[in-house]
Parts: sequence; structure tokens; C-alpha cells
Amino acid sequence: MAPVTSATRQPETPASTVQPRLIATDLDGTLLRDDKSVSERTVAALAAAEEAGIEVFFVTGRPARWMDVVSDHVHGHGLAICGNGAAVVDLHGGPGTHRFVKVRELARENALDAVRLLRDAAPGTVYAVEQTYGFYQEPAYPKLHLEIPDLRAPAEELLAPDAPGAGEPVLKILAYHPELDPDAFLMLARLAVGDRATITRSSPSALLEISGPGVSKASTLALCCAERGISHEEVVAFGDMPNDVEMLSWAGRSYAMGNAHPDVVAAASGRTVANNEDGVAVVIEQILADRS
Repeated sequence: MAPVTSATRQPETPASTVQPRLIATDLDGTLLRDDKSVSERTVAALAAAEEAGIEVFFVTGRPARWMDVVSDHVHGHGLAICGNGAAVVDLHGGPGTHRFVKVRELARENALDAVRLLRDAAPGTVYAVEQTYGFYQEPAYPKLHLEIPDLRAPAEELLAPDAPGAGEPVLKILAYHPELDPDAFLMLARLAVGDRATITRSSPSALLEISGPGVSKASTLALCCAERGISHEEVVAFGDMPNDVEMLSWAGRSYAMGNAHPDVVAAASGRTVANNEDGVAVVIEQILADRS
């Protein structure tokens, strides 16, 4: 991975003449430090951006119920894109009372196709099902998340028309393999599943996140921006893992964290320092300084 040559952007990347109207930032590995805290410097930078009239969107693979980590820092905006674009959530109500503004679900038929095709392509894959409010997993799915599943059963039963929570939208399914290399697993899954679903990853382990066709951080962010009359040139985005690649490619200006995956570095127009060094705040401070 190439070294960070600038705190805010690569020297060969010219400064944009378009004034940003929206900041879109990933959370884990990006805005959050490794201990899942938000530094005082970052809190101050986010508040200063909003005071300057720049909207802030948290754009994450996390489900809505895991957004408590930033619930004290929503300031005026209060909206987050969760589940890699599967849901837009209003955080104003506080922990446990998040309201779903928009849901882009994974059809159960597509989910079952993905499960079947990936089982054939990568024997040993185990699954969990993420819904708007529920979380279900197969018995062999490892304890990767800080919660107790609502039910343990084979994925085919969890996704059946008469399954518990069948009336609740599926946001994504999680596929874990105990032996495969994470990037190799991602490539294999995309080839096997094709256009039946969107597949990405944000974990350092071989854990894939499978969403509806065309659902990504980028596509949902584009919808939210269109509703606000904001063009992609007016968006500044930050990320560190493969599930951020499309968003970073779409935004007018984008920054890979100093700790970013190589695919993210290739997709972004600039670099910033690592999440533990407040890389998002570094860029926001520079943006605000340039404006003044």
C-alpha cells in the first residue's frame, strides 16, 4: 500500500472549485477510532461543517440498532444510510427509537437464490439474515456480532414465506466462510451470484454482505442527494473498505483513509491519514479553511 503523501489529498489531485454541500462518511475504520469512539476533534469538525451549511450523512454497513455509537453526534442532520444502502434512518429519536425513512429490501427469492448459489460455489458457507428489526442466523454461524439472534435455523427456513418475521423486510444477508481469503471469497461470490444481488464486504474476515440488486452506499446516497438537489460534484466522501468503493467513485471528491484497503485507495481521488489520527476531521478542517 502506498504511503500517505498528504494529510488531505494526493499532490497530483487538484483542489475542487465546487463548494461541497454534503459530507458522506463511513463509520468503522473511518470516522470512528479503533475503540469505536468519536474523538473530540472529529465531533467539533462535524459540528463546524453543519454550522457552515454542509450536510453530514453517516453512511455505514451497520444496522440501525448499532447506530448508538454516533447518537450523541447527529447535530442537525440526524439521517444515516445503514446496511450498505438498504435503509435510510432518522436518528433523532435516540437509541432504540430510530425511524426508517426509506427501505431498499432484498427480495426473499433473490436471497434464497444467493444462498443456494454460494453454497454450491463455496461449500462451508454459513449465513445470517439482517432484517429491519430482527437478526437471525444459522446454528453454525459464528459469534461475530454483539447480540443474541432472535432465532437459529437454516437460511432456507429463515427466508421462507412463513418464517418468523416474514412480514418484515430483509435488508441483507451475511455469508461467512471459515477458511477462504476475504477478497477471494468476495470475487467468487460475485461470479456465482451474478446480478441477483449486490455483494460486498467491510470486515477483515471472510464475511460478505449481500443486498438487493443495485443497492449500495452509492446508489442510496445518490437518491438522497437527488431529493435535496445536490449533485455528486458537491459531495465529499470518506471510506476504508470495499463496501465504500462505489460511493468514493461516485462522489466529486473522495478520500481513502490511511488504513484503507487497496481497492479503496484506487477508487478515491485523495488520501487522508488513518482513522486513529482523525483523518476525516483533517479534511473537513481544510475544507472549511479553504472556504474562509
